[in-house]
Amino acid sequence: MTQAEEPNLLRLTVSGAITGLVAAIVVLGFRWVIEAGQTAFLPDGQIGNYEALPPLLRFSLPVVGGLILGLLFQRLPAAMRQVGIVHVLALLRRRGGGRLPLANALVQFLGGAAAVISGQSVDREGPGVHLGAASGSYLAQKQGVSADDDYTLIACGAAASIAAAFNTPLAGAVFVIEVLQVRYRITRFMPVILAAVIGAVVGRTVYGDAPSFSVPALSTASLVELPLLALLGLVIGLLAALFTMACEEIARRTTAWPPALAFTLAGAVTGFLGLWTPQILGVGYDTLDSMLNGRVELAVVLGIVAFKLVATAVSIGLRVPGGLIGPTLVIGGAAGSVLGLLLTQWLPFESGSVGFYAVIGMVAMMSAALQAPLAALIALLELTSSPAIILPGMLAVVTADLAARMLLGKDSVFTVLLLLSKNQIQEEEEREQREDEEEKQVQQLNLKNGQD
Repeated sequence: MTQAEEPNLLRLTVSGAITGLVAAIVVLGFRWVIEAGQTAFLPDGQIGNYEALPPLLRFSLPVVGGLILGLLFQRLPAAMRQVGIVHVLALLRRRGGGRLPLANALVQFLGGAAAVISGQSVDREGPGVHLGAASGSYLAQKQGVSADDDYTLIACGAAASIAAAFNTPLAGAVFVIEVLQVRYRITRFMPVILAAVIGAVVGRTVYGDAPSFSVPALSTASLVELPLLALLGLVIGLLAALFTMACEEIARRTTAWPPALAFTLAGAVTGFLGLWTPQILGVGYDTLDSMLNGRVELAVVLGIVAFKLVATAVSIGLRVPGGLIGPTLVIGGAAGSVLGLLLTQWLPFESGSVGFYAVIGMVAMMSAALQAPLAALIALLELTSSPAIILPGMLAVVTADLAARMLLGKDSVFTVLLLLSKNQIQEEEEREQREDEEEKQVQQLNLKNGQD
């Protein structure tokens, strides 16, 4: 780095720190709105307590919520409906860069909160990444920086959002490399790292120093478990590939559906499956916490694996304005819990705890669905504060990623959805161009007839 570059690096680092602060405040404000909404109407004022709702309300809540949200989205211009991580990816990959519109971020804030509160099977972290990235883009616009610095501040906001959400600053920084595919450069990632640190500090100031999930002390009980962990990774890799294929196929088949129909159907599927397994409604972090601490039954976690996967794939494929990171954690945690519960019955003195398998399954599913093994492993380390769990985690994560990518050829779910989104935008532009040309031809024909 030359001396001429040093002042710019200092300025960019300061801007990254400010972006981290603003992004964390926005994301935590988004989380507060969701939790306040859930506290206001869920039984006992308990966040995520959809299980306590009567069956009719468990079904009707996501259906009515999806209908109202869909009707509102339907009144918006198509460009303003573009939200979430896929929207951020599209901008970052656009040649010449660009800005994340503030209007889309507002739609994401309100739409994402409404989706989670009404029990849709989506999370708050995907919208949080969009909100954090949009915060960085807005600050870049106000400062009038170059396109390259704008790119960096968008990455800063995204990293801060993940750090604030999970209290995982290092995983937040790595997330933008693996998931958002931001090109690594030392002068770019100094601001990103600082933004992630500040995001985590703000999150800890509000929610304390504890990780997002209550994870007990975990470790393997025997080396005999290593083949079982590889098997768990294989199964989860197949689940991740199935999830990605389902999202892709549903999104492809319903591209032309109006939001009112799409969101209502997503709510109906979630509500219907929630009649049998109410734990799938909403994000499901309360249920994940129970799994990590071994307070689950085999029938329940089996239902979560199947029904949460279907409900989330339908919701994401039908473009409900929420995220999928949280649901993948819940699905993976449930799959790991299934193995842990079976092993405690078969090998009670040879296997680790149910929570051990749940946390391994959780990060393996996240890694395989997002194709982000390093971010998943760092999150595992930061969430558990246990270096001993890294070895079994690495085995499960590598096996899951290989199964998802090599056996079935599945890329990251975001990459798949981004390609579909680009194709959809291209088709819409071609259709609008054809309509414009037809309108011009009609005008020319009318003008000619008038002259005759």
